[in-house]
Amino acid sequence: MKPTYLAPSLLAADFANLERDIKMVNASEADWFHVDIMDGVFVPNISFGMPVVQAITRHATKVIDVHLMIVDPDRYIQTFADLGATHLTVHYEACTHLHRTLQAIKAAGMKAGVALNPHTPVDLLKDIISDIDIVIIMSVNPGFGGQSFIENTYKKIRSLKEIIITHNASTLIEIDGGVTDQNAAKLIDSGADVLVAGSFVFKAQDPVETISQLKKLIS
Repeated sequence: MKPTYLAPSLLAADFANLERDIKMVNASEADWFHVDIMDGVFVPNISFGMPVVQAITRHATKVIDVHLMIVDPDRYIQTFADLGATHLTVHYEACTHLHRTLQAIKAAGMKAGVALNPHTPVDLLKDIISDIDIVIIMSVNPGFGGQSFIENTYKKIRSLKEIIITHNASTLIEIDGGVTDQNAAKLIDSGADVLVAGSFVFKAQDPVETISQLKKLIS
């Protein structure tokens, strides 16, 4: 069995009790923290700034999976490395020289990821798939939590998995948006390796138990 990972998204946490929610994830069966950075330009919303990311990394004890939904992400690669990011994912749609960006992320000591919006085909990654550690397939439109899952995601996962296998790459497929106990197992069966869960975890009556149940579904 391949390893599978669960990454609660702090975008859905209670910002007034962020330390509490971080400690909850630390104590749970979750594998990663997913941290969405939004600039109000690439996407309409604004999320965490650098001081908040620094506070997150100070308290978190697991992998820090940072997802940049910003324009000109190259300007901040070293900044996020210094803040303690383990993974840094940039959007295909925001990068003019994607290969160079990926090399810069790796040179800064982080795993390099590429995110694809729902309208962006996975075939665009064929020529650089071996340089990518993680591909985030957006299963909702980026910018807001709590959206409905886009069903075409399953087809994109299967197509991307074929590209990864054909090129003998070790790229992980991560799914971000609308993940629940109703689709988690099917996403893994389709070829996903990592599931980001936001509202479904943090709005649950018992988030720790919800994380445990999701882990059982995908393991």
